[in-house]
Amino acid sequence: MLVPPKKGQYALRAVYELAKRSGQGPTKISAIATAQAIPHRFLEVILHQLKGSGLVQSKRGFYGGYVLAKSPQEITVGDVLRYVHKDPPLTECVACISQQSCPFAGNCAFSVMWQKVKTAAFDIYDSTTLQDLLDDHMSAGMLNPVPVA
Repeated sequence: MLVPPKKGQYALRAVYELAKRSGQGPTKISAIATAQAIPHRFLEVILHQLKGSGLVQSKRGFYGGYVLAKSPQEITVGDVLRYVHKDPPLTECVACISQQSCPFAGNCAFSVMWQKVKTAAFDIYDSTTLQDLLDDHMSAGMLNPVPVA
């Protein structure tokens, strides 16, 4: 998983937006969807799934929305991706698209290399917190403050 699938990218963007708004109260799905260019309906599904992870919480009602369940320093990119994509067992090939009918199952010349790539990527994902992403974006001068509504 060098570049996460679209669902993982959207999940990361959603929790990143919540990290940007940390301490400002619940954020509505529509605000997250607009700020991060995520289809609203897909975001609903992703956030509902993330509630089960303990990474985000929701509050119902007019002033409701979503908030991080932990501080941005405590949530890593790896936490989000593992929860959303449910890591495949180590016996499963991490690269083969047709894992069920792979003609090289158990005898693939590339499986060890792909596993090393996945391990290296997750070493980076697991050592990168949401706060790191915020700090990197801020130091690059690209992070706009979020207006308090």
